[in-house]
Amino acid sequence: MEKIFEIRHLGKSFGDHEVLKDVNFDVYQSEIVSLIGPSGSGKSTLLRCINLLEMPTSGEIRFYGENVLSHLDRLSKFRQEIGMVFQNFNLFENLNALENCIIGQVEVRGIDRNTAKETAMKNLESVGMAQYINARPSQLSGGQKQRVAIARALSMNPKAILFDEPTSALDPETIDEVLNVISDLTKTGITMLIVTHEMSFAKDVSDRVVFMDGGVIVEEGPPKELFENPKEDRTKEFLRRIIR
Repeated sequence: MEKIFEIRHLGKSFGDHEVLKDVNFDVYQSEIVSLIGPSGSGKSTLLRCINLLEMPTSGEIRFYGENVLSHLDRLSKFRQEIGMVFQNFNLFENLNALENCIIGQVEVRGIDRNTAKETAMKNLESVGMAQYINARPSQLSGGQKQRVAIARALSMNPKAILFDEPTSALDPETIDEVLNVISDLTKTGITMLIVTHEMSFAKDVSDRVVFMDGGVIVEEGPPKELFENPKEDRTKEFLRRIIR
């Protein structure tokens, strides 16, 4: 399989606080990778560095073999290829669900409005939100907002989608509806990198699980292997605490 991302010696500091320390890993075409670990372990920062919402302090991020940090003049083009689903949705409050899924296609990708509308409708339907196309974010539940955000990411036709704790801001009763949508997406062949605290979800949908702690990758492997037979003490302790 072709590598989409190659992360090499990635570091990120905020002042004197070193959040990521010499992180190295690859993500392959159509692979589903879940990042797990305690709060503050660097998972979300790693995701934000990968699409350069945060600028790494050191290291390389190669996208299809090209180090994007050496070509910051092409940053907007790179970001077009990477979908992002945030914890807090980040929808445009003044636009309805349909327009939230159209605007990026038109303004960023330069797609004509009719084509963009067709794409947006198809993706809103795929996440179960076709009947809410005229609703603004303030009229939607958290789960519905997140499904619109997923449709928006899909509408940009990205090479990969990054999910930053997509259920952490949701009420317990709406978590499953979003996880089900993401689970369905894993069957489409799109590459996905998911930061999550939902361990059973990570075990069920992932091709590989990466455990982070203290800004480093402690252990990674197939979900069955990592969850049922972890090798590192830190991984064992984390799973003991979080899985009851």
